[in-house]
Amino acid sequence: MKLLLALGNPESRYDHSRHNVGFASLDDWAIQNSIKFQEKSRFKASVGETIIEDQKVILAKPSTYYNNSGESMRALADFYQLEPQDILIIADDLALPFGTIRTRLGGSGAGSNGIKSINQHGGEASMRLRIGVWNSLREQIHDADFVLSKFSRDEQEVMPAIFEATRQLIDQFISGKLESTTKNILPAAPDTNEHATSS
Repeated sequence: MKLLLALGNPESRYDHSRHNVGFASLDDWAIQNSIKFQEKSRFKASVGETIIEDQKVILAKPSTYYNNSGESMRALADFYQLEPQDILIIADDLALPFGTIRTRLGGSGAGSNGIKSINQHGGEASMRLRIGVWNSLREQIHDADFVLSKFSRDEQEVMPAIFEATRQLIDQFISGKLESTTKNILPAAPDTNEHATSS
């Protein structure tokens, strides 16, 4: 059994924000596999499930808000008796340039309160799929405002390629072929100072 747990904020006003690219990537994978989510209060998350390669795969988008995502992961891991190596955490990474994706086994929070929450609830050894959201606009505004900002038009044009790459990585994780080393999956996209759109 595998758990795909994405980090993000549950309200629609956060859709298309940098902080919610984990949710968006998992939504994309779910659509490709005809999976629907249902809110499950016992797991503090919207949850979907499917069978792939004769094993159950659970998808989860915590409703705890980003910084408390570990609460949802712990509830799911306890109920399904999952080990950390059965869990893939999908999240944005403020330190990585937009257009870059990396996979890594475990690791510190590195400034991400969501990942810190995962670690605090026993997910230190889980696999991480980290999606870069950095661009030069970050140098001009506070980090909290930056991660809640929307992607620029230029960045939105790159999103289909990012989703395609994350789909491939998720498939590799499910099949047990995702390496536990850091990788650059996509070349860095051209940087932009364009202010994010609200759409």
